[in-house]
Formats: sequence, C-alpha cells, structure tokens
Amino acid sequence: MLMKKNTLKKILLSILAFIIIIFLAFIIYASNYYKADNKANSILESENIIQENNLTILLPNKDMDKKIGLIFYPGGKVEDIAYLPLLKELSNKGITCYLVKMPFNLAVFNINAADKIIEKYNEINKWYIGGHSLGGAMASSYVEKNYNKISGLILLAAYPINNAINNVLCLYGSNDMVLDKTKLDTVQNKIEIKGGNHAFFGNYGNQKGDGPPTITRDEQQEFAIKQIINFIN
Repeated sequence: MLMKKNTLKKILLSILAFIIIIFLAFIIYASNYYKADNKANSILESENIIQENNLTILLPNKDMDKKIGLIFYPGGKVEDIAYLPLLKELSNKGITCYLVKMPFNLAVFNINAADKIIEKYNEINKWYIGGHSLGGAMASSYVEKNYNKISGLILLAAYPINNAINNVLCLYGSNDMVLDKTKLDTVQNKIEIKGGNHAFFGNYGNQKGDGPPTITRDEQQEFAIKQIINFIN
C-alpha cells in the first residue's frame, strides 16, 4: 500500500512539474511580442482618444461623427496601440474606433470582447468588426455567432474562418509571406495591395518571415484606409 502511495505521489508531482514547465514556457513566449513604434505611441497624446481598461477609443470630431463603430482586434503578439496610426485616420473620417487590448496580446483569449463594447456604447447605429492577422481570424469567429449584430467584417492580412457573413472586405499585401493566401480563394471581396506586406498594416517594425515591401508603411495604410471607408460607405 505504501509503495502505491509513493508511486501516486511521484506521478502527481511529475504532472505538476509538467504543468509548471508549460506555464513558464507560455509566459516566455507571450512576453516576446512586437512593440508599437514611436509614431503609434505619440498618438496616445492626441485629442479625442479615451483609454478604458483594455480598450482605446478613437472618437471622431462631432461634426464628422457618422455613428458608425469599428471594433478592432490586434494581430497575434502585437501590442495593440501599434494600430493607432491606421485607426486614427479612420476616426478622422467619422468612424468611432474601438481598439481592444487582448490578454497576452493574443485575440484567441477574448474572442467575445466585442459583446461588452456593443452593449455599452449604444449610441452607435451600425457596427463593423475587423482585425489584423490572428485578430482578423478571431473577429471572423465572433461574427459566426453574432452576425445579426455586425454590418460587415474587415480583414487585414487575414482570412475568414467561416462563411457566416457575406459582407466581407479582405485586404492583403502582394509581398506578404506570413498569410496563407490559398485561404482567400473563397473570399469574393479581396483586394491586393501591390508592394505591401504583412506587418505594414500596423506600426511595430518588421515581422519575422514577412516579405520585403516595395511601398512605404504610410502608403499601405493610406490605401487600406481608402478601401475601408469605401466598404463602410
């Protein structure tokens, strides 16, 4: 009996040690993420920006406000504020943008973040949701069960993981070496950005495994902003 207890104790200790190792490995993995550049950080000092817990809200000027909301999920292991330059320009066009800070910078841990935003900010008349890379995929996953709340899905260097909504805009760079472009075959409304790559939708430097761009980051984002506004309008 004593031998059985000792064996069971060793097994439990081994399982506990394995769990601790996995946890520490994940913490190390999650702590190595892409950080926002100086341009993105400087936008935090702009007017019409509100930060609430895990949310950064970019408000349009009152005379431009279209009462349209865009909920944005960041790319995997990318600091959320790296997308402020892109979203700030959208807010200048009358779109209220809600940028979500994800746990461990991974949208997979808070797919339903949009629920609380839609419930709280009921002054918005029409909702869109979008995201970059993993964030786009998770935004797509949200739409699958909440298509009645969302007017359109905006994917940046991402592909929809379901066919729950027909109103989809997909933008991707021709030099993107991270995105699996074969997954875009069934997407009707997709637009290639000539010379663009995976990372240039945000302001966080270069991304491992990405292709070299032949246009600037500003040029890629300006093109994306124009297409997003056309899609929403």
